[in-house]
Amino acid sequence: MNRKTRIFLPLIIAISIAVGIFLGTSLNYQKKTITFFGGTPQERKIKRLIDYIQYEYVDDVDTDSLLDGTIKNMLDKLDPHSVYISAKELEGVSESMNGKFVGIGIQFRMYKDSLTVVKVLDNGPSERAGLKAGDRILIADNDTLFGKKIGSDYILKTLKGKPNTDVNLVVYRKSENKELPFTITRGEVPIASVDAYYMLNEHLGYIKVNKFAATTYEEFKEALDYLIEQGMEKLVLDLRHNPGGYLQVATKIIDEFLEDGKLIVFTKNKKDRIDETFATGKGDFEKGHVFVLINGASASASEIVAGALQDNDKGTIVGRRSFGKGLVQQEMQLGDGSAVRLTVSRYYTPTGRSIQKPYENKNGGEYFNDFETRYHNGELMSADSIKVNDSLKFETPKGKIVYGGGGIIPDVFVSIDTTMFFPDFHYQKSRQFVFQYCDNHVDEFEGWSFDRFNREFDGDDHIFEEYMASVPSSFQYFTDEEKTNFRLYLKALFAQQIFDVNAYFRIINDQDLMIKKVIELDNNGYPLEP
Repeated sequence: MNRKTRIFLPLIIAISIAVGIFLGTSLNYQKKTITFFGGTPQERKIKRLIDYIQYEYVDDVDTDSLLDGTIKNMLDKLDPHSVYISAKELEGVSESMNGKFVGIGIQFRMYKDSLTVVKVLDNGPSERAGLKAGDRILIADNDTLFGKKIGSDYILKTLKGKPNTDVNLVVYRKSENKELPFTITRGEVPIASVDAYYMLNEHLGYIKVNKFAATTYEEFKEALDYLIEQGMEKLVLDLRHNPGGYLQVATKIIDEFLEDGKLIVFTKNKKDRIDETFATGKGDFEKGHVFVLINGASASASEIVAGALQDNDKGTIVGRRSFGKGLVQQEMQLGDGSAVRLTVSRYYTPTGRSIQKPYENKNGGEYFNDFETRYHNGELMSADSIKVNDSLKFETPKGKIVYGGGGIIPDVFVSIDTTMFFPDFHYQKSRQFVFQYCDNHVDEFEGWSFDRFNREFDGDDHIFEEYMASVPSSFQYFTDEEKTNFRLYLKALFAQQIFDVNAYFRIINDQDLMIKKVIELDNNGYPLEP
């Protein structure tokens, strides 16, 4: 494993799974408020201790912070997915899972000393008001935002607010070399959970889902309907680096593929109560085949989708072993804006598999980031290196053998491609370079279609060479294959900046090994009926 790969790959897995802690698989429970200090002896004991500390302890103590720490320590004694979420954290988590927030609808970054609009979101308040990418926001409601160090939290607090309230901006537009006033009415801004959808060829469609939020089914259904209209007969459903989300959203998506009456998933709680979820007759893609892409950062609801399709002999799972989270959390409010997500049941795939991996040593860090372990035991390179437990062997209706006890094992294995990963420096520097280049060459790609961009972008390598000239010599080492792949990555970043994230995936997927494998299977007539 080369040095560049060691630097970055574990970071990707760690970030994705850390996010997954908060996104967890959730049932559609009614919200509950938990009161800690009631009448039980345990509750009175905690209340008495906090009173002693608050009124008798020799130094002043922030008892709220102390209580937060106590709650975290209690949850640390449980499973890895039972977590405490502070009031501050809960707001951001809730926005992400609701699939929307109230704001002005821009992506931004601090460029030099200025708050700069990187992208104006489609159909958002800023687009309607006429804001453009590259605009520098100088003043917001008489608050100067340039020439000083300000963090993202401060910017978000300034630009976000209540629906239908106004924020008055003074913007410098570089292309016109003048300051412009804007009054923008805050409104709901969607947070997309479907990153991309398009046709890979005449009959093979592609949908990329990054989480299962409240709006994901509607986004997915819009994508599915569009691809069916384009003549899609088979679908590639990309769930790589998808850490999960709402269970009921995942089951609605699965229902699009399974026939009426097929078991999707069942859960069991501590009282052995079993809740089963079955497919209905409403599915619009029950006749088409589904290829599901997974990797080690596909967790929770992603694994429910993969497991349901695999166990019903409906889909073909392509990639590498998934994360291995088979626990279901319920969010419980604590009365002060904070909450706990407490594991309340386990879920099982239709054949009866629990895919939860062991967590006895969960506090060592390896539970959430076992990439190094999987690499060193060889399973990222070879399917034969994936350890299975024969006592957890199950059989699908058509006789396929599947295993429980630690993630979904793919039907078709694809090894990791280390040539598509680069040192962290390049990921940060390249995004900065792309924005700066587009900011300095506003008219270069004006009026280009995606097809023209895909054909003609950087045909003489001048953009790539300009980028390489901007980085230290210590970061200029590339093998020929890595150089080819980094050019592709740089092109994809430009596509995202000029068009959208869908364009990014249309470019970057061109050399993706899993998608190449699916196309190969498709060309060979897969799936072959027995």
